[in-house]
Amino acid sequence: MSKRTIQVGSLKGDGAIHGAPTGIFEDLYHFLVTSSWPALIGLIAAAFTLANLLFATGYYFDHGIENARTGSFADMFFFSVQTMATIGYGKMEPVTLFSNILVSIEALTGLLALALMTGLVFSKFSRPTARVRFSRYVVIGPRDGVHSLMIRAANLRANRIVEADMHVVLARQEVTAEGDGIRRLYDLTLTRSRSAMFALSWTAVHQIVEGTPLFGHTRESMANCAAEIIVSIIGLDETFSQTVHARHTFELDEIVWDARFADVLVLHPDGSRSVDYRRFDEVETLIPVK
Repeated sequence: MSKRTIQVGSLKGDGAIHGAPTGIFEDLYHFLVTSSWPALIGLIAAAFTLANLLFATGYYFDHGIENARTGSFADMFFFSVQTMATIGYGKMEPVTLFSNILVSIEALTGLLALALMTGLVFSKFSRPTARVRFSRYVVIGPRDGVHSLMIRAANLRANRIVEADMHVVLARQEVTAEGDGIRRLYDLTLTRSRSAMFALSWTAVHQIVEGTPLFGHTRESMANCAAEIIVSIIGLDETFSQTVHARHTFELDEIVWDARFADVLVLHPDGSRSVDYRRFDEVETLIPVK
């Protein structure tokens, strides 16, 4: 029986998928919404310029715009801009049937484009996001007398994420009984996977005891199976009353053994608390690493 190989990139970041349609027009809306603001504005400006160049070319060859300078493509272009944006300064106007038809088509195009761009920009601007910061490292060390994996996260906004859920997964490469390589995911149970009000810092703890996916693992064994730790948080932003989420992937060199996180919680004299982000990524080694 022939074998078919499906290649999937690393889970770090968004990964890479080979063989699937990846063109912009395969999912244009998703591409535009997830693009950066500079990229989106640049694409809109490019589309606007291109459309006006096409209409200006039609006006230029028809010579049907009154008060335009003879042979001036610039006048045709700026007349097209005025028409598409429904400005209409009144200095230039179409006088031939063909130019009037072009103006009608361009006016309709401008109205449709305005409606589409308004919806797109609003969707992108109003898309809820979480400002959750994950520590640079995860640590493995003792916690409450139990060898544990610890992950630190913080809510950078001055509000709360209500009913926040954290999900931690171990991803590692394995070989099936048939000899096929496969990427398998294992849920890592946390001592507390839900926070009623995620406001400051959250250190999630997975106890590495017998029967858990990490039990018996060493640095070498995790390196051999290309292990990664995947973390996701989902909850309700109390300010926007919308669901927000954050995710992060820790690779092997971001897992520190026999260590613990430096204390970042500061208690003030008035009883309030804050997080010292200057020490957020610091870890304290408990046993010298050989």
